[in-house]
Amino acid sequence: MTTTPTTVPAGLDAAEVATLQHRHGRNELPAVKPPSVAARVAAQLRDPLIIVLLAAMVVTAVLRDVSDLVVIMLVVVLNTTVGVVQEIRADRAVAALRRMAAPFARVRRDGAETTIPSAELVPGDVVRIEAGDIVPADLHVVEAVRLSVDEAALTGESMPVTKAAGDDLSAGTVTATGRAVGVVSRIGADSALGRIAALVSGQPRRATPLQHRLAGLGKVLAAVAVALSGVVLVVGVARGEPFGEMLLAAVSLTVAAVPESLPAVVTLALALGAHRMARQAAIVRRLPAVETLGSVTVLATDKTGTLTEGVMSVDRLLLPDRTAVTLTGRGYDPGGTAEPAPGPDARRLAEALVLCTDAGLAPPDADHAAWYPVGDPMEAALLTAAGRCGVGLDLRGSLPRVDEVPFDADRRRMTTVHRRPGGDYLVVCKGAPDVLLAQDGPLRIGEADRQWAVAVAAELSAAGYRLLAVAGRRSAERPAAADAEHDLDLLGLAVLADPVRQEAAAAVTAFHDAGIELVLITGDHPASTAAIAERVGLADGRPRVATGDEAATADRHTVVYARTSPEQKLTIIRRLQHDGAVVAMTGDGVNDAPALRRADIGVAMGRGGTEAARQAADLVLADDNLATVGRAVREGRRIYANIRRFLVYALSGGAAEVLIMLAGPWLGLAVPLLPAQILWINMITHGLPGVALGGEPATPGLMRRPPRHPDEAILGGLIGRIALTGTLITVMALGAALWTHERGGPWQSVLFAVLGLAQLGVALALRARGGGHRNWGLDLAVALSLALQLGALWLPPLQDLLGTESLTLPQLAGCLAVAAVPGLVTFVTTRFRRGS
Repeated sequence: MTTTPTTVPAGLDAAEVATLQHRHGRNELPAVKPPSVAARVAAQLRDPLIIVLLAAMVVTAVLRDVSDLVVIMLVVVLNTTVGVVQEIRADRAVAALRRMAAPFARVRRDGAETTIPSAELVPGDVVRIEAGDIVPADLHVVEAVRLSVDEAALTGESMPVTKAAGDDLSAGTVTATGRAVGVVSRIGADSALGRIAALVSGQPRRATPLQHRLAGLGKVLAAVAVALSGVVLVVGVARGEPFGEMLLAAVSLTVAAVPESLPAVVTLALALGAHRMARQAAIVRRLPAVETLGSVTVLATDKTGTLTEGVMSVDRLLLPDRTAVTLTGRGYDPGGTAEPAPGPDARRLAEALVLCTDAGLAPPDADHAAWYPVGDPMEAALLTAAGRCGVGLDLRGSLPRVDEVPFDADRRRMTTVHRRPGGDYLVVCKGAPDVLLAQDGPLRIGEADRQWAVAVAAELSAAGYRLLAVAGRRSAERPAAADAEHDLDLLGLAVLADPVRQEAAAAVTAFHDAGIELVLITGDHPASTAAIAERVGLADGRPRVATGDEAATADRHTVVYARTSPEQKLTIIRRLQHDGAVVAMTGDGVNDAPALRRADIGVAMGRGGTEAARQAADLVLADDNLATVGRAVREGRRIYANIRRFLVYALSGGAAEVLIMLAGPWLGLAVPLLPAQILWINMITHGLPGVALGGEPATPGLMRRPPRHPDEAILGGLIGRIALTGTLITVMALGAALWTHERGGPWQSVLFAVLGLAQLGVALALRARGGGHRNWGLDLAVALSLALQLGALWLPPLQDLLGTESLTLPQLAGCLAVAAVPGLVTFVTTRFRRGS
C-alpha cells in the first residue's frame, strides 16, 4: 500500500539536532556494569563453610601451626578460584539488546538525506527504511509503500505485520518488505527495545534450589562445628588441660565438622554435568542451572521457534476438485515431498505461486546453514511449496511478467500478468480467501464450489492456519492488470502454518511422563496457538486459551497463553513461582528476555534465537530442539542424585571425624587427629572420589518419577543412612586405635589410616547400579586416593607435614580388614533398600 501525506516533513536542522541531543541524550541502551573480580571473590568467601575455615586459619596462624595453616589456605583458595572462574561470565543481556540496534540510519536533515550512526538519532528526525533494515528507533510512519515488518523478536508474532501511514514501528524490529518514511518518536531507554532492556536488568538472578539447600546446610553445619568446638574447649580447660592443646583440639574438631570440600565438589560436579550437556547440544551459561533443571516442576515454553520451526510453510494445497496435496520438508528447502504426486491441476497452482510472488529462495551459504528467504517470508514459503511440486523459479524466465498490481492492505490481493510463449497472456491473482471468494468477487465459480471453498477456509482459519486463494485465466490480448481481475478460475487454496517440529509431540509426552507441567506462553494469535497446543498434545482436546490481559487473573492451571507482552510473560512466571513452582522458560525473541531472566532457569534457542535471548538465558540449545531440554532435565536429576550420594559419603565421614574427636579424649586419646590429618583425609576422600561420584550414571526410571518438591531438604531421607555409616566408621577406627594404643603402637597413624580407608570403601559401596555402564572414573579415583593415603604413612615429606608414622605390613593389613566393614554393611543395606 502506498500512502502519501499532504506534507512530508523536511527534517531537522543542525541547531534543532544539537538541542534535542542535549535534552534526550544518545540513542543507546544503558550499559550494565558487571561485578568486579573482587566482588565475586567476596561473594565466594561469604559462604558459611568458608567462613568457618577462615576462622580456623586465624587460629592456626596465632598458634603458629604452619602445616595446618597451609593446608587450610589451599582448600580455601581452591574453592574460591573454582567458584569465581565459573561465575566470571557476566550478564550481557542488555549489551546484547544494544548490539541489536541498527548501526546506521538514513535520515533527512537540513533538507538533504544523509546516513548517520543510529546512536545520533533524536526525536523528530525523519528516517527512511527499506526491506531488510532494522528499525533504528521507535518511529511514527508518515509514508509507507507495501510495508510489512517482522516483529517476531519483540512480540512473538510469527508472520510479518502490514503497516501503513499512521502506524508506529518499534526499535529492533526488521523491515520485511517495502519501504517507509517515519518520524522518530522515542529513542534509547524510552524505545520499545529500551523498555524491554529495563525489564531484563530489573530481574535479579534467583538463587537456585540447590543454592538454597546448600546454604541452609552450610549454616547448620557451621553452627554445629562452632558449638561443638566451644564445648570441647571449655570442658577441656575446665578439666585442667593446657589451653593451647585444647585450642588445637577445638580447631581440629571444627575442621572435622565442616565438609570444606563440599562447595568445590558440587561446583566440579556441575561443571562436569555442563560438559556432558554441551555434548548433547545444551550449552550451560550459568553453572548452578545444571542442577536446577532437575528441580523443574513447570516448563513455560514459547511457541514460535520452539514447538514450531519458526518459519512459514505451506502445509497443503487444496484443489478445486476438493482433493489435497500434502507437502512435507524442512524450512524453506524446496526439496521436500508432495503426496499424492502432483497432477496437472496441482502443477498449475504451483506455477501460479511462482509467478505471482516477488520473493526468492537462496541455498545454504557461509552465513546460513539452510535454505533461506530473500524477501517476504510468506512468499518464500509459496515458492518452497511450488518447488516441492516440481516447479522452480526458472518458470519466471519462460513467462515474463508484463504488468502487475502489488498487494496492499486495502485490496488484500496481488495480480500479475505474464506473456506466454505462444503470444497469449496469463493472469494470476492471489489474496485473502474472503476477498477472492466473495459473491461479487473476481472469480468465475459455481455457488456449490464457492461455498465449499469458503467453508474450508473458515474451518482452517479457526484451527490456526493462514490461507491464500489463488486464481487465474488466459487472455488472447494483453490486459491491463488493474482491469484483469474478472472471470478468474479458482486454482486452489494454499494452507500456510508455522509447522510443528517433528520432535515436539514426543518431547511433550516425555515431560508429562516426568511429572513436569507444560505451559505455552506466546505473543501469537490465540487460534494458531490453540491449534499448535492441541497438535503437540499439550492438553486433552482443544485447550482454553487465556490472553495476556488475563495473565494476572487466569486460573492457576491454565496451560495456554496467547497475545502476551513481555510484561505479561513476567506476570505469568511470577505467579507460577509464587505458587511454589520451579519454572524453566524457553524462548528465542527479545520479547522473551525478561521472562528468561526471571525464570528459575531460562532456556534460549541457539540457532534461531536472538542474541538478547541467549544472553539472558542460563541454558542455550545449540539445536533449537525442545527434546534437548528433556535430556538436560535428565542430566540435572542425575547430578542432584549424585550430589545427594556425595553428601551421604562426605557427611558420614565428617560425622565419624566429629565423633572420634569428641569420644577420643574420654577414651584416653588426648588429640585423636591433628587438623592437617583431618584436612588430608577430607581432601583425598572427598576430592577425587567425590568428583568421581558426580559421574555416576543415571539410575533406571529417573525420568518416570515426579520432580522433587522445591521445599524438600537436600538431606531428606538421608539422616539415618549418614548416622549408621558414620557410627560404623567411628567404631572401627577408634577400636583399631585403642587396640594399638594398649600395645604401645602408633595408634594415631592407625586411626588416620582406618578413617581414610573406611571412607574409600564407602565410596565404592554407594556407587549407582543398573545405569547401563560402569563409572570407571570412580575406580581410578579410589585407587589414586588409596595410593595417596599410603604415601602419607610412608613418604618422609608427608610424614613431616602430617605428623604420621610408618606402619608395618601386618599393621596395614589389619587396618584394611577393619576399614572394609563399613563399606560392606553400606553395600548390603543399599542393595536391600533398592530391592524393596
